[in-house]
Amino acid sequence: MTTLDNRPNTALLVVDVQNGVVDDAYERDAVVANIGGLVGRARREGVPVVWVRHSDEELVQGSEEWRIVDELRPDDAEPIVEKSYGDSFEDTDLEKILAERGIGRLVVTGAETDACIRSTLHGALVRGYDATLVGDAHTTGDKTAWGAPSPEQVIAHTNLYWRFQLAPGRRGGTVETSEVDFRG
Repeated sequence: MTTLDNRPNTALLVVDVQNGVVDDAYERDAVVANIGGLVGRARREGVPVVWVRHSDEELVQGSEEWRIVDELRPDDAEPIVEKSYGDSFEDTDLEKILAERGIGRLVVTGAETDACIRSTLHGALVRGYDATLVGDAHTTGDKTAWGAPSPEQVIAHTNLYWRFQLAPGRRGGTVETSEVDFRG
């Protein structure tokens, strides 16, 4: 249903699964394993995998914290989008990469749920993409000290509200890893 012309393809988007982002994240190992399974499946099915990596004062490029976790290895042919804002589209070459591959639908995984995942989902939808969130393949850290809900509640709420996201000619949606259909 994407509103982007000539964009029939789907990509798996892996956002900010970096050491300094997910080290203390909620259910880190299970989420990383689910993402790893999806990456393997996407590769076997010929679905493009696009990686996103954040950098800022705490995630300095080239540092151990900035690196993608050891369990996940981008293939040399898979693009890595470098970003410094929450929305993976903002001031990056993500749109160009997706356009070159005819991608109009994104299957979104990664971290952090209440920051870069939500920003990227909304960024995709307003730019004309269909954006499916994989409900058990995203995570966040504990921000309850600053008044936020628990990570479990943040993840559950995001899964709930994204399940029903619609815009003219576009849709969101939430599925579990076992329900991902890269064909649409």
